[in-house]
Amino acid sequence: MRSIQGSGKTDLLGLDPEALAAFLAGLGEKPYRARQVLKWVHGRGMLDFHAMTDLSKPLRARLEQVAETPLPEVVREQRSRDGTLKWLLRLPGGGAVETVFIPEAGRGTLCISSQVGCALDCAFCATGRQGFQRNLAASEIIGQLWLARKALGKAITNIVLMGMGEPLLNFKHVVAAMRLMQEDLAYGLSWRRITLSTAGLVPKMDALARTCPVSLAVSLHAPDDALRDELVPLNRHFPLQALMEACRRYVARDPRQRITFEYVMLKGINDAPSQAKALIGLLKGIPAKVNLIPFNPFPGAPYRASPPEAIDAFRERLLRAGIMTITRKTRGQDIDAACGQLVGKVERRH
Repeated sequence: MRSIQGSGKTDLLGLDPEALAAFLAGLGEKPYRARQVLKWVHGRGMLDFHAMTDLSKPLRARLEQVAETPLPEVVREQRSRDGTLKWLLRLPGGGAVETVFIPEAGRGTLCISSQVGCALDCAFCATGRQGFQRNLAASEIIGQLWLARKALGKAITNIVLMGMGEPLLNFKHVVAAMRLMQEDLAYGLSWRRITLSTAGLVPKMDALARTCPVSLAVSLHAPDDALRDELVPLNRHFPLQALMEACRRYVARDPRQRITFEYVMLKGINDAPSQAKALIGLLKGIPAKVNLIPFNPFPGAPYRASPPEAIDAFRERLLRAGIMTITRKTRGQDIDAACGQLVGKVERRH
């Protein structure tokens, strides 16, 4: 992978194990060198080639000449009253994204961005309002994890690709980053601890199942095509029947899989008892968990959050139908770090 900074050097940070081995083979090195470099860069968090003491001195000098490990720059860190952390990151390749760490008892979840902006323009999401700028390189995706682990001084237990962007529209680089996340010498996360959220890009869901299966979350938000066309415009290309069939194919590959369906609760829009009934029918036969998400407001938003009693009634209907359902606790809302609030804006300096 060539430099995203225009230096002409190879960007090592985003190379998955296979690609790193191929790069080092091109330098005349044996396969075990890739394992050593992986352990230094990702396992130990060391980016200084000269400090990689089990590499030969000639190799260290050569890497200094032909390779680099560019990291995003932390522009701002914000801490919520509930302990949630949000970093605004300026990217080596241009633009900015936001990354969120959510601490919980016995675990810590990092919410990672995959694009600068988003092309999908979902009606309830602030990210889509700013439009799409570009895909992140694999190094810019994994760099968010590298930086968070360094800043926190501890391992991250769970990754959710639920930040800015549609991950499956950046398939190549997202898969490379997820392979690094699962590499034992790097971050050592099992597929169960990595969740990719998609609005329903059906062909890429099938490709993901074949190449790098992880836990899957689907941004559903409506039980019928008419409403979903309005809330999630991608539905006009991949309507619910095609999406549900893709979900069934995904779980059929591995009986341990259970798909999480995300459903933002919008007052008077998608929270009626009849819509809960329709959702039950839609999910029939799919190993599923439903996350009900109270709507998080942003400037200019045309919606309001469903009242707690409406969310509770909706959840109870799903539970009575045998569908595992939880109401997601809103985290980081006071620093605009909650679901649908990420915008990645860097203020201009005058």
